[in-house]
Amino acid sequence: MSALPKRYITQEEYAALEEKAEYKSQYVGGEIFAMAGVQPWHDKIIQNLSGMFYVRFRGKPCDTFSADLKVRVKPGDLWTYPDLSALCGEPKFDTSVNPHSLLNPQVIFEVLSPSTESFDRGDKFLRYQRLESLTDYVLVASEQMQVEHYARQADGSWLYRRYDTPIDLLKLACVEVELPLAEIYERVAFPERGSGG
Repeated sequence: MSALPKRYITQEEYAALEEKAEYKSQYVGGEIFAMAGVQPWHDKIIQNLSGMFYVRFRGKPCDTFSADLKVRVKPGDLWTYPDLSALCGEPKFDTSVNPHSLLNPQVIFEVLSPSTESFDRGDKFLRYQRLESLTDYVLVASEQMQVEHYARQADGSWLYRRYDTPIDLLKLACVEVELPLAEIYERVAFPERGSGG
Protein backbone atom coordinates (compact mmCIF):
# COMPACT_ATOMS: atom_id res chain seq x y z
CA MET A 1 0.00 0.00 0.00
CA SER A 2 1.50 3.35 -0.99
CA ALA A 3 1.31 6.50 1.09
CA LEU A 4 -0.89 9.31 -0.10
CA PRO A 5 1.09 12.13 -1.72
CA LYS A 6 1.44 15.27 0.38
CA ARG A 7 -0.58 18.21 -0.84
CA TYR A 8 1.50 21.28 -1.75
CA ILE A 9 0.31 24.33 0.17
CA THR A 10 0.76 27.63 -1.63
CA GLN A 11 2.22 30.60 0.20
CA GLU A 12 -1.12 32.39 -0.19
CA GLU A 13 -2.95 29.50 1.48
CA TYR A 14 -0.40 29.46 4.30
CA ALA A 15 -0.68 33.23 4.82
CA ALA A 16 -4.49 33.00 5.00
CA LEU A 17 -4.34 30.08 7.46
CA GLU A 18 -1.70 31.74 9.63
CA GLU A 19 -3.67 34.97 9.89
CA LYS A 20 -6.60 33.11 11.50
CA ALA A 21 -4.69 30.42 13.40
CA GLU A 22 -4.66 30.18 17.18
CA TYR A 23 -1.17 28.64 17.13
CA LYS A 24 2.07 29.32 15.26
CA SER A 25 3.24 27.17 12.38
CA GLN A 26 6.11 27.36 9.93
CA TYR A 27 6.02 26.96 6.18
CA VAL A 28 8.75 24.87 4.59
CA GLY A 29 8.71 24.43 0.82
CA GLY A 30 4.97 23.85 0.49
CA GLU A 31 4.36 22.07 3.81
CA ILE A 32 3.07 23.45 7.12
CA PHE A 33 4.42 22.31 10.48
CA ALA A 34 2.82 23.27 13.81
CA MET A 35 5.22 24.69 16.37
CA ALA A 36 5.21 23.32 19.90
CA GLY A 37 5.80 25.20 23.15
CA VAL A 38 9.20 25.30 24.85
CA GLN A 39 10.69 24.11 28.12
CA PRO A 40 11.47 26.64 30.92
CA TRP A 41 15.26 26.46 30.43
CA HIS A 42 14.80 27.10 26.68
CA ASP A 43 12.63 30.13 27.41
CA LYS A 44 15.10 31.50 29.99
CA ILE A 45 17.92 31.47 27.42
CA ILE A 46 15.74 33.47 25.02
CA GLN A 47 14.90 35.96 27.78
CA ASN A 48 18.60 36.36 28.58
CA LEU A 49 19.49 36.96 24.94
CA SER A 50 16.68 39.50 24.53
CA GLY A 51 17.81 41.40 27.62
CA MET A 52 21.44 41.40 26.53
CA PHE A 53 20.57 42.82 23.12
CA TYR A 54 18.24 45.42 24.64
CA VAL A 55 21.10 46.82 26.72
CA ARG A 56 23.69 46.64 23.94
CA PHE A 57 21.42 48.18 21.29
CA ARG A 58 20.33 51.20 23.35
CA GLY A 59 21.04 54.37 21.41
CA LYS A 60 21.91 52.47 18.23
CA PRO A 61 19.86 52.11 15.01
CA CYS A 62 19.49 48.38 15.71
CA ASP A 63 16.57 46.09 16.50
CA THR A 64 15.88 42.63 17.81
CA PHE A 65 12.79 40.60 17.09
CA SER A 66 11.33 37.80 19.18
CA ALA A 67 9.96 34.42 18.20
CA ASP A 68 6.60 36.11 17.67
CA LEU A 69 7.77 37.70 14.41
CA LYS A 70 8.12 35.57 11.30
CA VAL A 71 11.12 35.66 9.01
CA ARG A 72 10.52 34.95 5.34
CA VAL A 73 13.11 33.37 3.08
CA LYS A 74 12.14 33.83 -0.57
CA PRO A 75 8.47 33.33 -1.44
CA GLY A 76 7.42 29.72 -1.40
CA ASP A 77 10.52 28.56 0.47
CA LEU A 78 10.44 29.24 4.22
CA TRP A 79 8.38 31.22 6.68
CA THR A 80 9.47 30.56 10.24
CA TYR A 81 9.79 32.03 13.72
CA PRO A 82 13.45 32.18 14.81
CA ASP A 83 13.94 32.35 18.56
CA LEU A 84 15.62 35.74 18.10
CA SER A 85 16.71 37.81 15.11
CA ALA A 86 18.66 41.04 15.03
CA LEU A 87 19.84 43.69 12.62
CA CYS A 88 21.34 47.15 12.49
CA GLY A 89 19.83 49.48 9.93
CA GLU A 90 16.36 49.65 8.47
CA PRO A 91 14.24 46.51 8.87
CA LYS A 92 12.38 45.42 5.74
CA PHE A 93 9.06 43.63 5.97
CA ASP A 94 6.87 41.60 3.66
CA THR A 95 3.69 43.63 4.01
CA SER A 96 1.72 41.51 1.53
CA VAL A 97 0.76 39.19 4.37
CA ASN A 98 -0.68 39.75 7.81
CA PRO A 99 1.08 39.57 10.16
CA HIS A 100 4.10 41.03 8.38
CA SER A 101 7.34 39.05 8.00
CA LEU A 102 10.92 40.26 8.42
CA LEU A 103 12.98 39.95 5.23
CA ASN A 104 16.47 41.12 6.22
CA PRO A 105 17.79 39.77 9.52
CA GLN A 106 21.56 39.95 9.93
CA VAL A 107 21.72 37.57 12.90
CA ILE A 108 19.46 34.61 13.66
CA PHE A 109 19.49 32.65 16.92
CA GLU A 110 17.90 29.24 17.28
CA VAL A 111 17.80 27.72 20.76
CA LEU A 112 17.97 23.99 20.22
CA SER A 113 15.54 21.42 21.55
CA PRO A 114 15.57 17.67 20.87
CA SER A 115 12.54 17.91 18.58
CA THR A 116 13.94 20.70 16.36
CA GLU A 117 17.72 20.32 16.52
CA SER A 118 18.12 18.25 13.37
CA PHE A 119 16.03 20.67 11.30
CA ASP A 120 17.74 23.76 12.80
CA ARG A 121 21.18 22.34 11.93
CA GLY A 122 20.25 21.02 8.51
CA ASP A 123 17.49 22.05 6.14
CA LYS A 124 16.54 25.21 8.01
CA PHE A 125 20.13 26.49 7.99
CA LEU A 126 20.45 25.72 4.28
CA ARG A 127 17.32 27.75 3.62
CA TYR A 128 18.44 30.60 5.90
CA GLN A 129 21.63 30.88 3.84
CA ARG A 130 19.51 32.17 0.95
CA LEU A 131 18.97 35.38 2.93
CA GLU A 132 21.50 37.80 1.47
CA SER A 133 21.32 39.90 4.65
CA LEU A 134 22.24 37.03 6.98
CA THR A 135 25.81 37.23 8.29
CA ASP A 136 25.56 35.17 11.49
CA TYR A 137 23.66 32.02 12.45
CA VAL A 138 23.88 31.01 16.09
CA LEU A 139 22.76 27.70 17.59
CA VAL A 140 22.39 27.76 21.37
CA ALA A 141 22.13 24.43 23.21
CA SER A 142 19.38 24.44 25.82
CA GLU A 143 20.43 21.38 27.83
CA GLN A 144 24.13 22.20 28.28
CA MET A 145 26.42 25.21 27.90
CA GLN A 146 27.31 25.24 24.22
CA VAL A 147 26.99 27.89 21.53
CA GLU A 148 27.79 27.26 17.87
CA HIS A 149 28.40 30.23 15.62
CA TYR A 150 28.40 30.26 11.82
CA ALA A 151 29.74 33.53 10.35
CA ARG A 152 29.43 34.24 6.63
CA GLN A 153 32.75 35.09 5.01
CA ALA A 154 33.39 37.46 2.09
CA ASP A 155 33.53 34.52 -0.34
CA GLY A 156 30.15 33.20 0.83
CA SER A 157 31.54 30.33 2.90
CA TRP A 158 30.66 29.92 6.58
CA LEU A 159 33.24 29.96 9.38
CA TYR A 160 32.30 27.70 12.31
CA ARG A 161 33.20 28.31 15.96
CA ARG A 162 32.04 26.50 19.10
CA TYR A 163 32.00 27.92 22.63
CA ASP A 164 31.37 25.96 25.81
CA THR A 165 32.79 27.73 28.88
CA PRO A 166 31.36 30.65 30.90
CA ILE A 167 34.30 32.90 29.96
CA ASP A 168 33.86 32.36 26.21
CA LEU A 169 32.73 35.42 24.29
CA LEU A 170 30.44 35.23 21.26
CA LYS A 171 31.40 38.11 18.94
CA LEU A 172 28.91 39.33 16.34
CA ALA A 173 30.86 41.86 14.30
CA CYS A 174 28.00 42.81 11.98
CA VAL A 175 25.98 44.29 14.87
CA GLU A 176 29.01 45.15 17.06
CA VAL A 177 27.91 42.98 19.97
CA GLU A 178 29.83 40.65 22.28
CA LEU A 179 27.92 38.15 24.41
CA PRO A 180 29.60 36.23 27.26
CA LEU A 181 28.29 32.69 27.64
CA ALA A 182 27.99 33.31 31.38
CA GLU A 183 25.28 35.88 30.60
CA ILE A 184 23.56 33.81 27.92
CA TYR A 185 23.15 30.99 30.45
CA GLU A 186 22.63 33.11 33.58
CA ARG A 187 20.13 31.45 35.96
CA VAL A 188 19.44 28.64 33.48
CA ALA A 189 18.63 25.40 35.30
CA PHE A 190 19.51 22.65 32.87
CA PRO A 191 17.22 19.61 32.85
CA GLU A 192 18.45 16.42 34.40
CA ARG A 193 19.60 13.90 31.83
CA GLY A 194 16.75 11.77 30.56
CA SER A 195 14.01 14.26 31.53
CA GLY A 196 13.30 15.19 27.91
CA GLY A 197 13.13 18.60 26.30
